[in-house]
Amino acid sequence: MKRLDRSLRRVLVATVLAVTLVPQLVGCAGSTTESSAAWVGPTSTARPSATPSASPSAQAPDGSTKPEPVPGKVMLGEYLDLKGKTTQQSLALRQQQLGRQQRIIHEYYSWQQPMPTSLAGLPEGSILMISWDGTKYAPILNGSQDALIASAADALAALKAPVFLRWAWEMNGNWYDWGGAENGKNPGNFIKAWRHIHDIFVAHHATNVAWVWGPNAGSAPAASWNDMSNYYPGDNYVDWVAVSGYFTGRETPASLFSGITSRYGARKPVMIAETGALERGGTVKADWIRALESWIKANPPVGALVWFDTDNDHDNGKNWRIDSSTSSLSAYRSLADDPHFSG
Repeated sequence: MKRLDRSLRRVLVATVLAVTLVPQLVGCAGSTTESSAAWVGPTSTARPSATPSASPSAQAPDGSTKPEPVPGKVMLGEYLDLKGKTTQQSLALRQQQLGRQQRIIHEYYSWQQPMPTSLAGLPEGSILMISWDGTKYAPILNGSQDALIASAADALAALKAPVFLRWAWEMNGNWYDWGGAENGKNPGNFIKAWRHIHDIFVAHHATNVAWVWGPNAGSAPAASWNDMSNYYPGDNYVDWVAVSGYFTGRETPASLFSGITSRYGARKPVMIAETGALERGGTVKADWIRALESWIKANPPVGALVWFDTDNDHDNGKNWRIDSSTSSLSAYRSLADDPHFSG
């Protein structure tokens, strides 16, 4: 989904630093030159109330891990940005409402923003997912960005913890610099850029990073050259296949997500990396959440669901929060309580 402006938060973490900058928390795109040395969130160490049936990570040769799907379960996560609340307050509210922390905590980083060097404050048992801005393909392919990429790889490798990395998401849209429409209508160069970045991470032993390839549910423009499949880097370069798709009034879970599961579900675990729903009167949003729960349970390839949980969507008046109404919160709480979402 298209995002245009930026926001920055400042929070206190007494056990780490007196004052530290939170990583850039933006909508679906984060493009800034601000830097941060650590992921800083709440000091809570509470685990999700539902214990995973299997470890969501796989041991790599150097002892680090990357996030893996939990067989028969779905990891539940969110991007969280609530008006008038710090990250700590927001996560505390969700834990109180749902009785659990999220398994995946989603953040947005700009292309030049340093990656976190610490996970201090990340709730215990949670996994960080970074959506990393792309850039034009040419600077990546000519090698001029290699030092920046290597620095990012070193920082994430040093975390020694599982991390999801979703680079240059929604590349089949026409709203980002890294979209095919902005790069000569040449998805092949996206693939080359992805593989180049991936190879640098491998060379720098960032084996704890799971690569999340995330097109938009619908391509824009809807032309044959821009079909999402034309951007797929290949099974050896992708760990998870993700998708962005939102309910704004007419969409169904099947209309948004079946294309991904049918194309890639037999080959890769699927993540719904960005989704949300708007109120349309009555219990429409709650009904959609219940429909989403049912659809995911009927589609075993889906291994993760990450909600775009904010009413701070660049002051456009759209409220994607799970608690935008009593009925919406009740429906989402029911989903979070379902053992199927205890991955």
